[in-house]
Amino acid sequence: MSSVEVPPSQSSNPNDTFDVHPPKPSAKLSPSIWGDHFLSYASLEVDVELEQHVQELKEEVRRMLMTSVENVSQKLNLIDDIQRLGVSYHFGNEIEEILQKIHENSYDLDDLYTAALHFRLLRQQGYNVSCDLFNKFKDGDGKFKETLVDDVVGLLSLYEATHLRIHGEEILDEALTFTTTQLELTIYRLSPPLAKTVTHALNQQLRKGLPRVEARYYLSVYEELRESPNETLLTFAKLDFNRLQRVHQKELSEITRWWKDLDVPNKLPFARDRLVEVYFCWSMSVYFQPQYSFARRTSCKVTAITSIMDDIYDTHGKFEELELFTEAIERWDVSAIDQLPKYMKICYRALLDEYSEIHGKLLHDGKLYRIQHAREAMKKQVRGYFDEAKWFHQKHIPSLDEYMSLSLVTSGFPLLITTSFVGMEEATIDSFDWLLTFPQAVKAASKIGRLMDDIVDYKFEQEREHFISAVNCYMKKYGATEEEAIIELKGQVNNAWKDINEACLHHTSVPMPLLIRILNFARVMDVVYKCEDGYTNAEGELKDLIVSTLVEPVAL
Repeated sequence: MSSVEVPPSQSSNPNDTFDVHPPKPSAKLSPSIWGDHFLSYASLEVDVELEQHVQELKEEVRRMLMTSVENVSQKLNLIDDIQRLGVSYHFGNEIEEILQKIHENSYDLDDLYTAALHFRLLRQQGYNVSCDLFNKFKDGDGKFKETLVDDVVGLLSLYEATHLRIHGEEILDEALTFTTTQLELTIYRLSPPLAKTVTHALNQQLRKGLPRVEARYYLSVYEELRESPNETLLTFAKLDFNRLQRVHQKELSEITRWWKDLDVPNKLPFARDRLVEVYFCWSMSVYFQPQYSFARRTSCKVTAITSIMDDIYDTHGKFEELELFTEAIERWDVSAIDQLPKYMKICYRALLDEYSEIHGKLLHDGKLYRIQHAREAMKKQVRGYFDEAKWFHQKHIPSLDEYMSLSLVTSGFPLLITTSFVGMEEATIDSFDWLLTFPQAVKAASKIGRLMDDIVDYKFEQEREHFISAVNCYMKKYGATEEEAIIELKGQVNNAWKDINEACLHHTSVPMPLLIRILNFARVMDVVYKCEDGYTNAEGELKDLIVSTLVEPVAL
């Protein structure tokens, strides 16, 4: 297809061409599967009676939580249910107080289920509980006791606990292998509800699951799993899920209107039209709580624009145009728009407009220092994109170290994490300064993002001319096969998860709510990129997750 020139009467700038023929090979992208669906939620109103009922149930659950119970196992179970049903954000202070007291006292927990639950809940809260407590479940030969094989619920509890391990915890590495093997062997002889739960856990561990997705799942199995389900808690969790879903639907409706005004499918047809997927992955899944509405809207728009820019640099822009675009973003001045071709003007104006809107909000809140960090993170992202474009242009094959150094930036995670902090009350100047050091947690999340993306995209992308990824860089460096490279890179992903777990322990000065955002970015990769590039392949499993969290309410 040839370039479509804008007639001279409409433009005096020779750069104003709308070139829909990409200079680099790219796969044909499917259109958005959502159409105008989310526009229909624009008129959603708050149900006052429902809000009052939810508040009453919330206070009942709070009373249950704070009632003194001598049995620590019961208290741990209640906290676990509250967390897994997706309502623990209502009781953050209460849960912290209870777990702190449990941490300060020593309990002789002889059953595997409770010991592992105790370990997992405290580790999740940031307490560096010793894994030595699991030594009691080993025999004289240093192996896990044979008697544990029949304790499926205990095995499952230990399995989930192992995913909070850090470096050097060999007993948890052993426990993961042991529990995975035993659970896989026992599925066929379990009752249907327990078999379903084990299968789900083997596919998606709690530590790596997305909070809203896991809450929706647990709501569907809670009554089958608990001998005496707490009906008050369950009703509260169902109503709260639907209440939050309406908040998210209305936000997405507003953002969809903004995206529709940009008219990406027609004006930028080379770009992925994935706004709903962006909102699900990089906004709602990073922070779903009501107080983060501004943060979600900001992150969604910035990420959607960044996705367009990724496609410009990766598949569409001519090298000379990319030089102009990179220079324009470094200048960050609307006057720089004149030198850009038409398709870039659309993206550049959207970028400046969005950051101008963020500036206005931060000015009102007295937090202008954040916009400077946000802009610098975007500039660094674009410089990374341009450096990759230079590799393509010069047909340069980087070394593995050279590739990883740059691709951790172009993974987008440093930019997206910085942007996610912009709308958070908990973020301070020190928090943004901490991000500038490229700390362990951010580096680990970026590595998970880059490697998982490269692994699932390898077969799809290698058909492109001069395709570079961690897979072929590793194969070249070590003379490895594709299979060997992927096994090694998956091992690096597992090690990066240990880095994140370590960073989330209490020896850090960074507030836990900020660390949880970084954890959630890594979780998105585990859920959306485990088997395929779920973001690009819109008809895959991601579609069902979006329907269950953003379209269909929970049946009451």
